[in-house]
Amino acid sequence: MLEAMKGAIFDLDGVIVDTAKYHYLAWRALANRLGFEFTEADNERLKGVSRMRSLQILLEVGGMDADEAEREQMAETKNKEYVDYISRLEPSELLPGAKEYLMYLRSRGVRIALGSASKNAAFILERLGITELFDAVVDGTKVAKAKPDPEVFLTASAELGLDPADCVVFEDAAAGVEAAKAAGCRVVGIGSADILGAADRVVGGLDALLP
Repeated sequence: MLEAMKGAIFDLDGVIVDTAKYHYLAWRALANRLGFEFTEADNERLKGVSRMRSLQILLEVGGMDADEAEREQMAETKNKEYVDYISRLEPSELLPGAKEYLMYLRSRGVRIALGSASKNAAFILERLGITELFDAVVDGTKVAKAKPDPEVFLTASAELGLDPADCVVFEDAAAGVEAAKAAGCRVVGIGSADILGAADRVVGGLDALLP
Protein backbone atom coordinates (compact mmCIF):
# COMPACT_ATOMS: atom_id res chain seq x y z
CA MET A 1 0.00 0.00 0.00
CA LEU A 2 2.64 2.53 1.05
CA GLU A 3 5.04 1.49 -1.70
CA ALA A 4 2.38 1.90 -4.40
CA MET A 5 0.84 5.20 -3.29
CA LYS A 6 1.19 8.23 -5.56
CA GLY A 7 -0.29 10.67 -3.05
CA ALA A 8 -0.23 11.02 0.73
CA ILE A 9 -2.85 13.07 2.57
CA PHE A 10 -2.17 14.00 6.19
CA ASP A 11 -4.50 15.11 8.91
CA LEU A 12 -2.84 17.76 11.07
CA ASP A 13 -3.78 17.48 14.75
CA GLY A 14 -2.46 14.29 16.30
CA VAL A 15 -0.58 13.22 13.16
CA ILE A 16 1.92 16.00 12.43
CA VAL A 17 1.63 18.09 15.58
CA ASP A 18 -0.32 17.85 18.82
CA THR A 19 -2.40 21.02 18.84
CA ALA A 20 -5.29 19.14 20.47
CA LYS A 21 -4.02 20.23 23.90
CA TYR A 22 -4.35 23.88 22.87
CA HIS A 23 -7.86 23.32 21.52
CA TYR A 24 -8.77 21.75 24.85
CA LEU A 25 -7.33 24.64 26.89
CA ALA A 26 -9.26 27.15 24.76
CA TRP A 27 -12.55 25.21 24.98
CA ARG A 28 -12.08 24.75 28.74
CA ALA A 29 -11.51 28.49 29.18
CA LEU A 30 -14.75 29.20 27.28
CA ALA A 31 -16.66 26.72 29.44
CA ASN A 32 -15.24 28.32 32.60
CA ARG A 33 -16.43 31.73 31.40
CA LEU A 34 -19.88 30.21 30.81
CA GLY A 35 -19.85 28.80 34.34
CA PHE A 36 -19.27 25.06 33.97
CA GLU A 37 -16.47 22.48 33.90
CA PHE A 38 -15.28 20.94 30.64
CA THR A 39 -13.08 17.90 31.27
CA GLU A 40 -10.53 16.06 29.13
CA ALA A 41 -13.04 13.19 28.90
CA ASP A 42 -15.63 15.64 27.51
CA ASN A 43 -13.01 16.89 25.08
CA GLU A 44 -12.62 13.41 23.53
CA ARG A 45 -16.03 13.94 21.89
CA LEU A 46 -14.61 16.87 19.90
CA LYS A 47 -11.93 14.86 18.11
CA GLY A 48 -12.15 15.25 14.34
CA VAL A 49 -15.32 17.39 14.30
CA SER A 50 -15.83 20.98 13.11
CA ARG A 51 -15.57 24.08 15.29
CA MET A 52 -19.32 24.77 15.35
CA ARG A 53 -20.19 21.14 16.07
CA SER A 54 -17.58 21.19 18.84
CA LEU A 55 -19.27 24.25 20.33
CA GLN A 56 -22.65 22.46 20.18
CA ILE A 57 -21.18 19.51 22.12
CA LEU A 58 -19.64 21.86 24.68
CA LEU A 59 -22.99 23.60 25.22
CA GLU A 60 -24.66 20.20 25.61
CA VAL A 61 -22.10 19.31 28.30
CA GLY A 62 -22.98 22.54 30.11
CA GLY A 63 -26.71 22.05 29.65
CA MET A 64 -26.88 25.37 27.81
CA ASP A 65 -28.28 26.71 24.57
CA ALA A 66 -27.51 29.85 22.56
CA ASP A 67 -28.81 31.57 19.45
CA GLU A 68 -26.80 31.75 16.25
CA ALA A 69 -25.26 35.16 16.96
CA GLU A 70 -24.18 34.05 20.45
CA ARG A 71 -22.67 30.86 19.04
CA GLU A 72 -20.68 32.79 16.45
CA GLN A 73 -19.34 35.04 19.21
CA MET A 74 -18.43 32.07 21.42
CA ALA A 75 -16.64 30.30 18.55
CA GLU A 76 -14.72 33.50 17.75
CA THR A 77 -13.70 33.91 21.40
CA LYS A 78 -12.47 30.32 21.56
CA ASN A 79 -10.56 30.67 18.30
CA LYS A 80 -8.79 33.86 19.42
CA GLU A 81 -7.58 32.07 22.53
CA TYR A 82 -6.47 29.05 20.48
CA VAL A 83 -4.62 31.24 17.95
CA ASP A 84 -2.84 32.93 20.84
CA TYR A 85 -1.55 29.51 21.95
CA ILE A 86 -0.49 28.34 18.48
CA SER A 87 1.20 31.65 17.66
CA ARG A 88 3.92 30.40 20.00
CA LEU A 89 4.27 27.01 18.27
CA GLU A 90 7.83 26.00 17.38
CA PRO A 91 9.27 23.32 15.03
CA SER A 92 10.34 21.38 18.14
CA GLU A 93 6.63 20.57 18.69
CA LEU A 94 6.42 18.46 15.52
CA LEU A 95 5.52 14.89 16.46
CA PRO A 96 8.36 12.32 16.23
CA GLY A 97 9.25 11.41 12.66
CA ALA A 98 6.73 13.80 11.06
CA LYS A 99 9.14 16.06 9.16
CA GLU A 100 11.46 13.16 8.36
CA TYR A 101 8.63 11.08 6.89
CA LEU A 102 7.36 13.99 4.78
CA MET A 103 10.88 14.52 3.43
CA TYR A 104 11.25 10.80 2.75
CA LEU A 105 8.01 10.75 0.73
CA ARG A 106 9.09 13.80 -1.26
CA SER A 107 12.38 12.08 -2.07
CA ARG A 108 10.33 9.21 -3.55
CA GLY A 109 8.24 11.58 -5.68
CA VAL A 110 5.04 11.07 -3.69
CA ARG A 111 2.73 14.10 -3.85
CA ILE A 112 1.67 15.39 -0.43
CA ALA A 113 -1.46 17.18 0.77
CA LEU A 114 -2.85 18.30 4.09
CA GLY A 115 -6.48 17.32 4.74
CA SER A 116 -7.62 19.00 7.95
CA ALA A 117 -10.77 20.52 9.41
CA SER A 118 -8.63 23.25 11.01
CA LYS A 119 -9.12 26.78 9.70
CA ASN A 120 -5.69 27.64 11.08
CA ALA A 121 -3.82 24.88 9.22
CA ALA A 122 -1.75 27.12 6.92
CA PHE A 123 -0.65 29.26 9.88
CA ILE A 124 0.34 26.16 11.88
CA LEU A 125 2.39 24.74 8.99
CA GLU A 126 4.16 28.10 8.73
CA ARG A 127 4.94 28.15 12.47
CA LEU A 128 6.32 24.61 12.21
CA GLY A 129 8.45 25.53 9.19
CA ILE A 130 7.11 22.76 6.91
CA THR A 131 4.83 24.62 4.46
CA GLU A 132 7.12 23.86 1.52
CA LEU A 133 6.78 20.09 2.08
CA PHE A 134 3.12 20.18 0.95
CA ASP A 135 1.89 20.31 -2.65
CA ALA A 136 -1.65 21.18 -1.51
CA VAL A 137 -3.29 22.39 1.70
CA VAL A 138 -6.99 21.61 2.07
CA ASP A 139 -8.41 22.88 5.35
CA GLY A 140 -11.57 24.23 6.94
CA THR A 141 -11.44 27.35 4.71
CA LYS A 142 -11.79 25.20 1.56
CA VAL A 143 -14.40 22.62 2.53
CA ALA A 144 -17.88 22.96 4.00
CA LYS A 145 -18.53 19.44 5.29
CA ALA A 146 -16.75 18.03 8.34
CA LYS A 147 -15.43 14.47 8.62
CA PRO A 148 -16.80 11.75 8.44
CA ASP A 149 -17.97 13.37 5.18
CA PRO A 150 -15.30 12.56 2.55
CA GLU A 151 -15.20 16.09 1.05
CA VAL A 152 -11.82 17.07 2.51
CA PHE A 153 -10.07 13.98 1.09
CA LEU A 154 -11.83 14.13 -2.27
CA THR A 155 -10.77 17.78 -2.56
CA ALA A 156 -7.20 17.00 -1.50
CA SER A 157 -6.77 14.16 -4.02
CA ALA A 158 -8.23 16.41 -6.74
CA GLU A 159 -5.77 19.19 -5.86
CA LEU A 160 -2.95 16.67 -6.14
CA GLY A 161 -4.29 15.65 -9.55
CA LEU A 162 -4.71 12.05 -8.40
CA ASP A 163 -7.44 9.46 -8.12
CA PRO A 164 -8.42 8.86 -4.46
CA ALA A 165 -7.57 5.17 -4.92
CA ASP A 166 -3.94 6.21 -5.52
CA CYS A 167 -3.80 8.14 -2.24
CA VAL A 168 -3.16 7.02 1.33
CA VAL A 169 -4.62 9.07 4.19
CA PHE A 170 -2.87 9.37 7.57
CA GLU A 171 -5.45 9.93 10.32
CA ASP A 172 -5.71 9.77 14.12
CA ALA A 173 -9.52 10.00 14.49
CA ALA A 174 -12.22 7.41 13.77
CA ALA A 175 -14.26 10.05 11.91
CA GLY A 176 -11.24 10.74 9.70
CA VAL A 177 -10.73 7.05 8.93
CA GLU A 178 -14.41 6.80 7.99
CA ALA A 179 -14.12 9.88 5.76
CA ALA A 180 -11.02 8.53 4.00
CA LYS A 181 -12.69 5.17 3.34
CA ALA A 182 -15.77 6.93 1.99
CA ALA A 183 -13.52 8.92 -0.37
CA GLY A 184 -12.04 5.69 -1.74
CA CYS A 185 -8.59 6.14 -0.18
CA ARG A 186 -6.52 3.65 1.79
CA VAL A 187 -5.85 4.65 5.40
CA VAL A 188 -3.05 4.47 7.93
CA GLY A 189 -4.35 5.06 11.44
CA ILE A 190 -2.03 6.96 13.78
CA GLY A 191 -2.73 5.90 17.34
CA SER A 192 -4.64 3.03 18.90
CA ALA A 193 -5.97 0.02 16.96
CA ASP A 194 -8.89 -0.10 19.43
CA ILE A 195 -10.13 3.23 18.06
CA LEU A 196 -8.81 3.04 14.50
CA GLY A 197 -9.57 -0.60 13.69
CA ALA A 198 -11.24 0.31 10.39
CA ALA A 199 -7.92 1.60 9.00
CA ASP A 200 -5.88 -0.57 6.61
CA ARG A 201 -2.91 -0.32 8.95
CA VAL A 202 -2.37 1.23 12.40
CA VAL A 203 0.93 2.56 13.78
CA GLY A 204 1.81 4.58 16.87
CA GLY A 205 3.30 7.47 14.94
CA LEU A 206 4.89 8.51 11.64
CA ASP A 207 8.30 7.62 13.06
CA ALA A 208 7.25 3.95 12.84
CA LEU A 209 7.03 4.29 9.04
CA LEU A 210 10.55 5.58 8.45
CA PRO A 211 12.82 3.19 6.51
